[in-house]
Amino acid sequence: MTQRNRVMTDLPFCHPDRPRPRFRPLKALGHFRNLIANKEDTEQVFHIFEALPRRSFRTNARNFIESEKGKALFASEKYLPVILDDHAALEKLPANSVGRAYIAFMQREGLSAAGLVAEYDKFQDPSKRYDDMIQWYGNRQRDTHDLLHILTGYGRDALGEQCVLAFTYGQNRNWGNLLISYAGGWELKRRVKADAPVFAAIREGQRHGTLAANLVKEDIVKLLAEPLADARQRLAIGEPTQYRRAHETYQAVGIDPYDFLAAAA
Repeated sequence: MTQRNRVMTDLPFCHPDRPRPRFRPLKALGHFRNLIANKEDTEQVFHIFEALPRRSFRTNARNFIESEKGKALFASEKYLPVILDDHAALEKLPANSVGRAYIAFMQREGLSAAGLVAEYDKFQDPSKRYDDMIQWYGNRQRDTHDLLHILTGYGRDALGEQCVLAFTYGQNRNWGNLLISYAGGWELKRRVKADAPVFAAIREGQRHGTLAANLVKEDIVKLLAEPLADARQRLAIGEPTQYRRAHETYQAVGIDPYDFLAAAA
């Protein structure tokens, strides 16, 4: 039985068949080139993360799962994609809540939490899926990605995605996030000729992620019901000043930051 259909109180922390992660930078570079060729190919992101594993991942997972909050969430939390895709339930939350902002974003962008899982499932060999607490912890990081757009103020434009990844690196120190964010910023500077503070925005995102509370440790159901402004303040998430300045710079020279393909052409 998979994690999405069971109460996970009897899972081992680490499945005995789960291999130790290997650091493979050349493999990551190949997948990054594929991602540059098609930025909508989300599967490449998962390959990059696999090739650039975070050394502290298992330690961080154990520390959280063995904490009182982690134990409570592990025992009680439902499968997050089901919660996040239940728009009818989220529509009942207050108009200024995180949940209402989240579903407005997802509907506007044509996204779903289940869609992100489907991309992940395309990448992952079914024979290498392990029913353990490590998987649960990793899934929480995957499933909350789009919530970061809402909480940080970064859009789904090319620069906004790099800033979210830099923010995520500040939170978890995963080298894959660092590679994609800065290499993506370099690609953006190369293809779109404008004096926008791209790297300043990415560095600011990284700094904000470092200073903010870690989203993977949050009770997501409670967070969704919280007023968005209050949640940002409680989590100590800074304003995306450089990102907004970059958008102003692009717009001042007639470039739509949400349509860089036209600008590059």
